Amino acid sequence: MITKRIIPCLDVRDGRVVKGVNFSGLSDVSSPVELAKYYSDNGADELVFYDITASSEGRAIFTDILREAAKSVFIPLTVGGGIQSVADFDRVLKCGADKVSVNSGAIQNPQLIAEAARRYGSQCVVISADVKRVDGVFRVFAKGGRENTGLEAISWICQCVALGAGEVVLNSIDTDGVKKGFDMEMLRAVSEAVQVPVIASGGAGKIEDFVDLFRTLPKVDAGLAASIFHFGEVKIPDLKAKLKENNIPVRI
Repeated sequence: MITKRIIPCLDVRDGRVVKGVNFSGLSDVSSPVELAKYYSDNGADELVFYDITASSEGRAIFTDILREAAKSVFIPLTVGGGIQSVADFDRVLKCGADKVSVNSGAIQNPQLIAEAARRYGSQCVVISADVKRVDGVFRVFAKGGRENTGLEAISWICQCVALGAGEVVLNSIDTDGVKKGFDMEMLRAVSEAVQVPVIASGGAGKIEDFVDLFRTLPKVDAGLAASIFHFGEVKIPDLKAKLKENNIPVRI
């Protein structure tokens, strides 16, 4: 049986890890390099780095921090933010990333997914979808959750997978930072629509939220969270012990 992955997310702005609620009200947390090493040493299965203002500021993703972090971690590293071209994929991968996450860049040019998948393989291309309910419809948002694209989320994600995305990170803006549990309705809709790994993001507040996630939606491959790990509210070894206790397969 495939083990479920636990993935801390590092949202980076101006060289620091930050965290907010519903994609706003950001507060400073820590050094991304120190935090990445801590998670690598303490049981995380993967790490996700997002340069959260790269797209909205129209600039390239940080590379110095990424290089330094990649040297100190020994688990897969997914990096996103400001990915607009195959050249951006190339640069990030050469800095030490294992996978590249694309959101706004794919919305502007869906063929970017196909081009990157052809060059680097689908396993390297992650579609990160920031999704929020608008009048009862799941809508895709761009530029760090600031811009409603009008795209219906499920069909958009299916299109991205058809173009070659090998993994989906589903970020629920509605539950982001609220700590009341993952967005089960949204996750169910996506995990039933695609045949690639789906990573749940947004809403984890306690260990039981991960237990509920994997029990309720066994098709979901991984749980991603930020503040509960950053502030020590949940320690990854404790989380994995509880998952194993509940017969949910994890790497210990």
